[in-house]
Amino acid sequence: MTAHTQPQPPLTIAESGSGPTVLVLHGGAGPASVADIAEHLSRSSHVIAPTHPGWNGTPLAFDSIGDLSRAYLDLLHDRDLQDVLVVGSSIGGWIAAEMAVRDHDRRIGGLVLIDATGVWFDDDPITDFFALDARGVAEHSYHDPARFYQDPVDIPAAQSAVRQGNMAALRTYAADPYMHNPRLLPQLAAVTTPTLLLWGESDRIVTPAYGAAYAAAFADARFEIIRAAGHLPHLEQPEATFHHIDGFLRSVR
Repeated sequence: MTAHTQPQPPLTIAESGSGPTVLVLHGGAGPASVADIAEHLSRSSHVIAPTHPGWNGTPLAFDSIGDLSRAYLDLLHDRDLQDVLVVGSSIGGWIAAEMAVRDHDRRIGGLVLIDATGVWFDDDPITDFFALDARGVAEHSYHDPARFYQDPVDIPAAQSAVRQGNMAALRTYAADPYMHNPRLLPQLAAVTTPTLLLWGESDRIVTPAYGAAYAAAFADARFEIIRAAGHLPHLEQPEATFHHIDGFLRSVR
């Protein structure tokens, strides 16, 4: 996998594989959290995997999810890419949804939203991630929290600094209004791009009920539950997650 930095817009990008293009967008946990998705898809596709500005020490070039979505659409336009599959985890899924409502050139051929944030339902509010301690994050994010919990005192100082910087970036993009764009939900009905929403059955950040309601807002979407998984099903149940993504990929190509 090679990495380079685009001068305009200021995006740090990793690329791998060859074939039809897939754009993989990470969530608040950073690019490492979707590395396995990128690696899997690179076996049959050209994968573009940006690091959102502000994560992993990169400059904080934007201050809203809308700005990020426009930057990634500009990237597709500048490279004249068509029929791009956009795969987004958590806020990456939010970015993908924002891209879809702005995709006037029809460059996106399919969307995969994995436990995405971005919209608000009073009956299923998004958990206040910023109020959770490390153990609370693990308990809300994973089906098997003991497998993924890390005591903060055991994390090396350099890694802890990166995590703190990533959290600061997440706050900049998604703290107010919290984890959603109030204008996004009513816009999704006009999105005719085929969309797959994958959801961990044990997600307590955004529940499966939230995910089902999110899927119902799109014009052409289907919703699939990943058993024994939480907010990052591709980490807990990669085979099941990739099975659904691969099947969807075949259906839109």
